[in-house]
Amino acid sequence: MVVVLALVTCGGRVEPGPAPYMDSRLAVEDRVDDLLDRMSLDDKLGQMTQPERRYITLQEITRYRIGSVLSSGGSAPTPNTAKSWADMYDGLQRAALAGPLGIPLMYGVDAVHGHNTVVGATVFPHNIGLGATRDPRLVREIGAATAKEMAATGVDWNFAPCVCVVRNDRWGRTYESFGEVPELPSMMTTVIDGMQDAGPASVLATAKHYLGDGGTEGGDDRGDTRVSEKELRAVHLPPFRAAVKRGVGSVMISYSSWNGLKMHRHRYLIRDVLKRELGFTGFVVSDYNGIDQIDGQPGFTKDEVSAAVNAGIDMVMVPAKWRRFIDYLRDAVKAGEVSMARIDDANRRILTKKFQLGLFERPMADRSYLTTVGGAAHRKLARRAVAASQVLLKNDGVLPLDDEDKIFVAGDSANDIGMQSGGWTITWQGKAGPITPGTTILDGIRKVAPSASITYGKDGTGIDGSYDAAVAVVGERPYAEYHGDRTGDLGLDAGDLRTIDRLRDAGVPVVVVLVSGRPLDIAERLPGWDALVAAWLPGTEGGGVADVLFGRTAPTGRLPVTWMRDGDQQPINRGDGKRPLFPFGHGLTYRWLRSG
Repeated sequence: MVVVLALVTCGGRVEPGPAPYMDSRLAVEDRVDDLLDRMSLDDKLGQMTQPERRYITLQEITRYRIGSVLSSGGSAPTPNTAKSWADMYDGLQRAALAGPLGIPLMYGVDAVHGHNTVVGATVFPHNIGLGATRDPRLVREIGAATAKEMAATGVDWNFAPCVCVVRNDRWGRTYESFGEVPELPSMMTTVIDGMQDAGPASVLATAKHYLGDGGTEGGDDRGDTRVSEKELRAVHLPPFRAAVKRGVGSVMISYSSWNGLKMHRHRYLIRDVLKRELGFTGFVVSDYNGIDQIDGQPGFTKDEVSAAVNAGIDMVMVPAKWRRFIDYLRDAVKAGEVSMARIDDANRRILTKKFQLGLFERPMADRSYLTTVGGAAHRKLARRAVAASQVLLKNDGVLPLDDEDKIFVAGDSANDIGMQSGGWTITWQGKAGPITPGTTILDGIRKVAPSASITYGKDGTGIDGSYDAAVAVVGERPYAEYHGDRTGDLGLDAGDLRTIDRLRDAGVPVVVVLVSGRPLDIAERLPGWDALVAAWLPGTEGGGVADVLFGRTAPTGRLPVTWMRDGDQQPINRGDGKRPLFPFGHGLTYRWLRSG
């Protein structure tokens, strides 16, 4: 750490020797007080500003005292390796430390199922699969593993977990939710403990998206949640209350609205409910360009900046137009539209977390963790999580498969890491193909049952009646956020259906493994399938799926959402009186029926 030998305060006072805020022996509160006293308005505005890495230079970080930088989905250094990330981070951090007061920056990413933007990192199941495990201890382990892989690259702030309560499976973020009832996301906030209590590898966690993003009309991402305050508090607020009790470091605001008012300007819900009533002492961050949408027009205005900051947002994601944001906020302060007390409160919250993370003492990437990135221990943990997340929905006796069987495997998702990992994997939307190292479900089957005779035909061509069973691994193509909103058909696509029909026509038992971010409309087809497994989006360790198919691990997963009988039933949730295909909590095992 650069030792500051002489510091000049905004009042012009010169002090020899290290400043008190650089003394790690002092209480965090005292260090924050001392640093705030030394900061100019420009220093404080910089701390509240978060550009995207592609739109800022090292010189600008120093000049504008930038407090944080982020990677948007898929934004990575070249080459995309853990070491390159560490090199990039250290360069940015050196630029921040070169500022007048030597305040380190924080770097934020969406590590929503592992450090998923880094090629070679361990990619865990998405939250909907983890919700099926009902295992808070497992989720805590995943949080700690993710923190270690992040620490290796220097990245110290995770825009996760999403603790939303999904109420309509048409929503493109359904797989980011642990489940449809508040109890599930609340119990899974243990992932925060894993991230923030990982010793030297600890990173800042973020509870998102505040508030009600899973309850929008029609499952419209960034839409309007039209419910009473009683329902908002009963359904959507509890996971945030749980996150605050665990000391979550930051909370991200939702793009969505509550009864027509954008969350990014919702002073009552941010300042009154979150900060005062719930007692949240961390800092609030906007979503990516979130303030742009307050007035419904492209771009952002000074009025929108004032509205967002006065509502209680402490740090603002302004990826490209960050200079304009600083200018607008400065003008608003000088005009009395935003008080210095509000600016100081925001800075106090941000700086407190930086001190608590130890960034002033350990600002650089900890390369001792580089061997953990995609390491054997984390991949073993991920495989265990995959197996625990499998939900056996139907079984007419074909499962578990036998090690000596002759088995035909088919489907677009059977031999494709990108398909089984889904969105937020290497790129924002994710994509098909060998985008990162891992074990496909087909590879997992071959490794788990080396004595079995395994044949693979992607579209089912080549199967005949000599096989003991067929496994069709089908489902959704990768997507993220509003790109995944499905307002029409929720069924399998025509190609998947043709593949399954070819397998059925051979007259052998057919096991359908659904790789998807939500329940799909399969009721009419289900009678022709001998077994059905919901694999969700398992990530890079497809061996966990094979473990369940061959009985190495008994299926114990239970539905975290209600499975619709048809798409017209959406929204469908526990206790709403609608008759589902499979109820919330449904899950079979090889010995008994589990439900509840």
